[in-house]
Parts: sequence; structure tokens; C-alpha cells
Amino acid sequence: MSEQLSCSERTTTIDESLRPLLIHGLKGIEKESLRINREGLISLSPHPVQLGAALTHPNITTDYSEALLELITPALSDGTEMLNSLKDLHKYVCANINDELLLAASMPVGDLRDTAIPIAEYGSSNIGRMKHIYRQGLSYRYGRCMQVIAGIHFNYSLPEQFWPEYQQFMKNAGDLRSFTTQIYMGMIRNLQRYGWLILYLFGSSPAVSKSFLDSRNSVYSRTLQEFDETSCYKPFATSLRMSEIGYLNPVQSMFHISFNSIEEYIRDLGSATTIPYLGYERIGAKVGDQYRQLNTHFLQIENEYYTPVRPKQPTRPGERSLQALGSRGIQYIEIRSVDVDVFEPAGITIETTRFLEALSLFCLFQPNAGHDLKQLDEISNNALWVANRGRDPRLKLLDNGHEVPLRQWALTLCEQMQEICEILDNGDADIPYTRALHQQIEKIRHPELTASARVLSAMRAQKMSITELVLQKSHEYARYFRSAALDAAVKRSCDLQVKASLAQQKRLDATDEIPFDQYLSNYFSQGASASIVHSQELHLPQNLPDTKVETVVR
Repeated sequence: MSEQLSCSERTTTIDESLRPLLIHGLKGIEKESLRINREGLISLSPHPVQLGAALTHPNITTDYSEALLELITPALSDGTEMLNSLKDLHKYVCANINDELLLAASMPVGDLRDTAIPIAEYGSSNIGRMKHIYRQGLSYRYGRCMQVIAGIHFNYSLPEQFWPEYQQFMKNAGDLRSFTTQIYMGMIRNLQRYGWLILYLFGSSPAVSKSFLDSRNSVYSRTLQEFDETSCYKPFATSLRMSEIGYLNPVQSMFHISFNSIEEYIRDLGSATTIPYLGYERIGAKVGDQYRQLNTHFLQIENEYYTPVRPKQPTRPGERSLQALGSRGIQYIEIRSVDVDVFEPAGITIETTRFLEALSLFCLFQPNAGHDLKQLDEISNNALWVANRGRDPRLKLLDNGHEVPLRQWALTLCEQMQEICEILDNGDADIPYTRALHQQIEKIRHPELTASARVLSAMRAQKMSITELVLQKSHEYARYFRSAALDAAVKRSCDLQVKASLAQQKRLDATDEIPFDQYLSNYFSQGASASIVHSQELHLPQNLPDTKVETVVR
């Protein structure tokens, strides 16, 4: 593996012939939001029928819980249209959930005992049962509180016309799909490497409710300070969601999932779904006629493995995601480390999406021959340090073994992104991408401008707990979306989607299918294919501790 350049030595130079091909990449957002009542408790009511069927609706579904909505925009080349689509979904949802609210934060509040968090239901079809049992397994494995942490996923793919031209520019004579996938994997590795910057800029969870800490029962809870009788915080934290009390997954220290190639990624992740884990065997996969989880392996399915950036290929009916990647390569990448912005009605701004698009392209053009274990440790440590104390002016990160002040490294990266932003501005006199970049540079120079700092500032200024603050914002945004008129054509389209999804759900539930046991066996038999290899190829420590593994699925 060739030595990577230090932060001060890396440069970005993009050939003139490629620049027009970088504009108008496809962007999409998946935004999770808990349905809560006006007092802040998680809703115990079923997914509203007025929103359609969660299993079959393309844009309004549920994640782990029946109360955890997931709003999905189409993939669009225009970022403004994408964000408007997200806002339209909010308007439609808020008009159809009676007097309930959408929680305006990533970290849940209120009663977070398992009995207060209903697991999502998807009907009686085999696929619906599988999705529910999988979530039931997560409940047995990790408890339900962590599973209702909400986030925003930013999906991105380059324009199709870019790839053959870039392959020719790189003098690659191989298969175009393989070339595209290889370049996307390099982009992902660099997004992992620089992912701490996303946490610094867009983290919005420096404080959590004590009910969350009590439900999580994590040893790391002791590292937080008391803000008031119901809230705890870290003074320099940016994203406790991405810290040890949030999504940190100790199982990742037990085995290694390589991102150095799609083949290694599929091999390692596929293997993790085939190795039994003693603690999960004690739970049991099936007790009598009732399933508790899909299986007793380290991961029930590959989606259970949490990673801040994920390679994606849409699946076909009954197809595993690893099978899709092995068969058709990477279609887009998914950035999963963005907090719900407490200060934005839709949870994210257009400037944030523009910066993430520019950062993704920047990462595509940066050299990265692969990560060894030492570099993976650096990546993990940098992310944790920034999540826990990213605004600490003394904080230094590791760059190839060298300590670098966060501010210095962040400003260097932003300076190097300038060229990408100018390309994406595409002659627009308003220079939208350059403006978005400059907005982030101001946050680096003035940490008090970050959302995480503003959360703590608002709590202090208004003498509010974190629960009171996010409830205030949740009520404010409910009024905002309910008072905003939804375009008549958009409403008609949404109504038709609801009707179609309910009809499709009814057909699925009424269809005579093979027995569920056989359906599950057929699904997992895909692991025997050449693209998902067997468990002996994954190197695990011999004596793994029998602990409750803290992981999350999205």
C-alpha cells in the first residue's frame, strides 16, 4: 500500500474535460422522525392508514419502530427540488397524523422503556413477517431504545455520462461496471477518512435526556455531565448519536469488514451473517412456533452492520443486498452520519446537502490505495474524538500517525474543496456551492456557529432541558408545516400513492405463498452463491466475549 499524503500535501486537480460531467449528479434524502404525542412520548398508535402501507409506499415508510417514520425523496439532479420534495412529504405527513408531532431531533426523549417503543409491523406476507422478526431480533439483542435514534441519510451518485469518460481518462480497459464500483469504493474509504468533518459541521446532539441514558444502561453514560435534573451533555460534543452511547458497535473491534474492494466487503460482511454467536444462540432463533430473531449469527442480515458510509445497489424482490452488489456493483453511496438538525423544520438545509455533494466528489478524486488496520484505528478514533469533543479548541486528530489540530485540517480540506464547488456552481452568479462551503468554513473558524453549540446555547439561554427544547421545536415545526399549503397536484399524487400502497399491501397479504420457513431458507440460500463466500474466510478472535453487542440497523 502506498503511503498517503499528509493533509497539507494533498491537492485536487480535475481535468477540464471531466468538469462538465460532474454537474447534476443524483441526490436523495432518507429522513427518520419519531412520531410523538404533544407531551413528547413516543406514539403507541399504529402507522397511520392515511399515510399508506409502510411496506409498499415508496416515500413514506417506517424504520425500526411503528412510530419511527422514514421519509424518502426521489433521486433528483436538482438539490433544491430534492429538498422541496422532503418538505412536501413533511407537509403531507403533518396533515395526516392528527395532533401528533414529529420529533425535531435525532436522540429520543420521554419514556424509552421497551414497552413504550412498538416494533414496526408490515402485515402477514412473508416479506412483511421477515421484516418484523428481524426487528424483533434487534429488540432481543440490543433493546429498543437505541433503535429509535433518528438520522438523515444522504444518497449520491455521479451522472451516468461521467463514468465512460472517466474510465477512458484513467486509461482503464476493463469492465465499466467494475471500474465504477472500484472508484466508488475509493470514494467511500475517503469519506470514512474525512467523516469526522461531517460530525463536526452537522452534529446536532451534544445533550441527551436522562431517560435515554437510563434505557441504554451504558458504562459510557458516566462520562457525561449533568445539565439539569433531566438532561446530560458533554461541553464540546458534536454528535453523541455517533458516540459510544449512540451507534458505536463494539463487535467491529472483534472482526474486520474491509472496504478495500467490493469483493472483500462482500466476503467479510457475508461471513458475519453466517457465524453463530453464543449470546444470540442462548436467545434462540425460534422457540416453539414463534420466531425471536431470523437466526443466531453475529448479524441476522447485512443491514444490521452499522457503518457511516454504505455502498448501495437497489435490490430486487427477495434479493439480499450483498447479492445485488455482487451482481450489479455499486449504483450510489449512502452517507449515514448526519444528525437531524434541531434548528431546521425539515431537519437539513440545502447548504448541508451541497456541502455533502461537494465532499463526496472531493473524496472521489483523492488518492486512496486502501486502509490497513492502523488507518482504520485512526478513522475510528478521529470520529469518536470529534463526536465527543469536536469543539474543544485543543483537539488534535491523527493523520497518518501525525497529530494535526482539527481546525487546521478542516480548513485545509475546505480550501481543497474550493475547486469542486466552483465546478458545481456551473456559472451560477449566486455561487450556491461556494457559498455553502464558506458557511462551513465559518463554523470551523467560529465553533459557536455549529448546531451542536447552538443547542447548548439555547438550553442555557432559555433555561430548558434538552427534552423541553426539542419539544418546543417539534411544536413549532408542526405549526409551520400544517400552515404551509401543499400544492394541489402534489397532494393528488400523494393521495394516489397512499391508495396504491394500501392495495398492494392487501394483495401481498392475500397471496398464497410458500411456508415462511421455506421463504427464509430460500432467502438465506443466496449466501451460497459465488458472490457471498463462507464464514471461514472471515478472521475472528477465537474467544469472543459474551456481551450485548451495541449496533444499529437503518
